[in-house]
Amino acid sequence: MARKAIFITGGGSGIGRAIALRFAAEGWFIGLGDIDEQGMEATAAMLAGAAFRFRFDVRDREAWDEALRGFANASGGRIDVLANNAGVPLGGPLAELSREEIDRTLDINLKGVIYGAQAAYPWLKASAPGSCLLNTASAAALYGMPSQSIYAAAKAGVRSLTETLDGEWQPDGIRVRSLMPSFIDTPLLSHAPNARSNVPIRQVVTTAGLEFTPVEEVADNAWAAIQGDKVHYLVGKTARKMRFAAKWMPGQLRKRAAQLMKAHEDATE
Repeated sequence: MARKAIFITGGGSGIGRAIALRFAAEGWFIGLGDIDEQGMEATAAMLAGAAFRFRFDVRDREAWDEALRGFANASGGRIDVLANNAGVPLGGPLAELSREEIDRTLDINLKGVIYGAQAAYPWLKASAPGSCLLNTASAAALYGMPSQSIYAAAKAGVRSLTETLDGEWQPDGIRVRSLMPSFIDTPLLSHAPNARSNVPIRQVVTTAGLEFTPVEEVADNAWAAIQGDKVHYLVGKTARKMRFAAKWMPGQLRKRAAQLMKAHEDATE
């Protein structure tokens, strides 16, 4: 029987790379999708066995079909998991964001996930029961915070999509799960939150007194998610604290929101 296979978008770095390493260690066949060809090659070089690579943009619906067909051909005809992980950061007050930044973030972080789910469905159905759509959402989807309006809205959409598809696809034997990490220590933190800022996201997070979660913790949760019964998997102390506070202490979250806003203002002065 062909070994199990996972296709991972955003596989050229960060969370996608960590998931690839985790599943490869379990003996799975790995497929990588990314616009960063060099990053994919670097990830593939870290894996014990050969990996399928496909350079594409998750905003391109037709490219999704081509990517998954190619991966299925390479894997022996099966796709057991799609890790719908590709995403971009965006932060800052809504008034500071350009239309291009807003459209790009929504298109990649939400529409790209929707396209991936739609393209993967027949493959996951064919591999069921036990197949899984694994979406990377975010702790930002738990409660809206200043300077995260568009990013949080997109991730809240991913959270809702996950819940919806978990119900729709349950009769087909497909699990649908999400990862909801807080701030993860990846190269994305070195980026500025938006085009009008030159302050790295890492600096804003540090100023706000928040902790970073190792990317390997996300990968461990990904492994647990494809086998577990929960729909959402919170990753990191901040994510777990936010879930608790959103339910029981919303006033505390409003205070934290003020701290985050001040941290953004201080970092950009």
